[in-house]
Amino acid sequence: MISPILPTYNRAPMAFVRGHGSWLETAEGVRYLDLGAGIAVNALGHAAPELVEVLTEQAQKLWHVSNLYHIPQQELLADLLIAETFADTCFFTNSGTEACELAVKMARKYFYDAGTPERVEILTFAGAFHGRSSAAIAASGGEKMVKGFGPLLPGFVHLPWDDIEAVRAAVTDKTAAILIEPVQGEGGIRPAGDAFLKELRAICDEAGALLIFDEVQCGMGRTGRLFAHQWAGVTPDIMMVAKGIGGGFPLGAVLATEKAASGMTAGTHGSTYGGNPLGCAVGCKVMEIVSDPAFLDGVNARGGFLRQKLEGLVAAHPDLFEGVRGQGLMLGLKCKVAPGEIVKAGYDQKLLTVGAADNVVRILPALNISEEDMAEAVRRLEAAAEALSAA
Repeated sequence: MISPILPTYNRAPMAFVRGHGSWLETAEGVRYLDLGAGIAVNALGHAAPELVEVLTEQAQKLWHVSNLYHIPQQELLADLLIAETFADTCFFTNSGTEACELAVKMARKYFYDAGTPERVEILTFAGAFHGRSSAAIAASGGEKMVKGFGPLLPGFVHLPWDDIEAVRAAVTDKTAAILIEPVQGEGGIRPAGDAFLKELRAICDEAGALLIFDEVQCGMGRTGRLFAHQWAGVTPDIMMVAKGIGGGFPLGAVLATEKAASGMTAGTHGSTYGGNPLGCAVGCKVMEIVSDPAFLDGVNARGGFLRQKLEGLVAAHPDLFEGVRGQGLMLGLKCKVAPGEIVKAGYDQKLLTVGAADNVVRILPALNISEEDMAEAVRRLEAAAEALSAA
């Protein structure tokens, strides 16, 4: 008999009823140290006091009115995002998947209005994850994502990761855009090199195509810059944002230049909940905190400390680990065993991590995690590794 909740998740055998900072607690009072942060969502930890305050204040005033009317909190958050990025405009969604849908529509509509409706193809990369909607799974192209869900939305060209010659060969007069995560998350914490991103920008400029960055997982301070592409000094035409922007409240956005967004006129897109007063009130506070250069300096310092500890773990257990990947507090342990074994062994030590492709365990803690909690997390990882090695 099917469960009341559609059984699409392979859930871990625990449930949490409260959280504070980097810690979660079960109904029985068992505490777990969280290095997953809801898959890079709880940027400021669980029940962050600053976010609880603004959410409570807004909840006592107004929850929802729909986008039939102006929403002051939405306009404030848009101003904050535009001031800190390449963008001239933004549209608010509830998730990264919805952001992908709009990014695809925006790119194709731009060329339709420009008089070249045949330019619909979007180049994407192996290992990508852009969400689970029809457009997003077609963009990823991976068998795990698309099997059984055909026919797929056409117009996506799948290329090998980090192969600039393959990109050049794939660009045609039908190319509308290149879509890439500056750091792949689900794909195994795989950063695109600065030179690769710069080459993509040059190829798009030469071909008159648009460059779309998916910063749903790697954005909002996760790598030590507000957005990961800023390390390379490259700007996109369109960018997808979600996860950390709401600090745990469902919120996403698509940011774009005026040119790239020029086709998206009244009636071409919409969302009932996107950019509601609750979400945007929280998003404004997250942006205020995370965009502060001092906060980002702290992310880099904490990332350096945690990486050093993880490098020591790898050196002590060459039978289990190959190395450490990533930047800031978006780190991955490349494993010699199935990553699920490491994750499960962590559960036994009351530690939460997140698996990924390419035999990687993701380490995605709250951006304000304490040094004490990081050291304790690595101690628990060490205990998990010792238990696995002894088994």
